[in-house]
Amino acid sequence: MKNEFHFRPIGVVCSPYKEKFAVPRQPNLVKQAKGIIQLYSEYSDPNAVKGLSGFSHIWLQFVFDQVPDNKWQASVRPPRLGGNDKIGVFASRSPFRPNPIGLSVVELKSVDIGKEQISLHIQGLDLVDGTPILDIKPYVEYVDSIQNTAAGFVNGKPEQINNVTFTPLALDFLRRFSRDFDYEFELIKQVLSQDPRPAYKKHKVDDKTYSVLLLDYDVKFNVLFSEQNQTTAAIQVSQIVNVAKV
Repeated sequence: MKNEFHFRPIGVVCSPYKEKFAVPRQPNLVKQAKGIIQLYSEYSDPNAVKGLSGFSHIWLQFVFDQVPDNKWQASVRPPRLGGNDKIGVFASRSPFRPNPIGLSVVELKSVDIGKEQISLHIQGLDLVDGTPILDIKPYVEYVDSIQNTAAGFVNGKPEQINNVTFTPLALDFLRRFSRDFDYEFELIKQVLSQDPRPAYKKHKVDDKTYSVLLLDYDVKFNVLFSEQNQTTAAIQVSQIVNVAKV
């Protein structure tokens, strides 16, 4: 029996997430996020995607290519446990795995068959820009959607911060420089509502100004803390800078 296998990516992801920080920890948490899978030329055969457009969602197998080689960990600290308690890597979705392979389900919006390249337009992705794609499979509800399951330590969806605001400076910048204001405004709101900070900082006073690379922007934000309720009250976008012009 073979004990070693070699795989070649079939394509690459174009994503609004330009770095790991602030990428949603699961797919479809930020439904506004749009991306494109560009198949490499040798796999851009129309026969390879025949029938795919009939499916609303697809599974993506991809590589956690930003994880250092040989850095897998037997025990990890999942964000859902506050970043403190440890569990086994095989009971988690941590990228620090023996084989750094990820699995995501995303919405398939369209299949674009060009003269030299096939592109899949997707939505709800949780992948960094440039992520290598290993395989694509259709999502089939009758086998992929399982009812009455046990989810271990994962109890429902993660908390969100519904109050995401923009300073006049940030809002004015976005109005002047965005290509699609409604899309970009809502994308930034949905991304930051996930509170991308380290899990151990949630529900704590935090005076730091954070920065996230999203689309063509460096989005700077602060967390507003409620002393009365001892919880995060809001996230405020303080400034947006066009990184292409820095």
